[in-house]
Amino acid sequence: MAEEGSVIGCHTVDHWNQQLQLAIDTKSLAVVDFTATWCGPCRMIAPIFADLAKKFPNVLFLKVDVDELKSVAQDWAIEAMPTFIFLKDGTIVDKIVGAQRDELPRKIALHSSK
Repeated sequence: MAEEGSVIGCHTVDHWNQQLQLAIDTKSLAVVDFTATWCGPCRMIAPIFADLAKKFPNVLFLKVDVDELKSVAQDWAIEAMPTFIFLKDGTIVDKIVGAQRDELPRKIALHSSK
């Protein structure tokens, strides 16, 4: 597991599955940033996402490149980048499509406090 307050990049399906299982086992909220290297809004929101990981150390922050892990993006029906999904017990509890810098911290606070 990465140190608290950091974004964990998932580069293999196995690593993705391990992180998902970790979130389930620890009853943590997981926030997943589905991103792409060619996506301008993704690059714009990335430092904000990293800052939020520091502000919410009890939340698991994951990053998945949709081109690198196409099967994961397909499994979660990701159609636009960036898409942020909020997972509790392996189930989507919320979703943000687009680089919504104000909405992201609000939703993280909402779901991490439950």
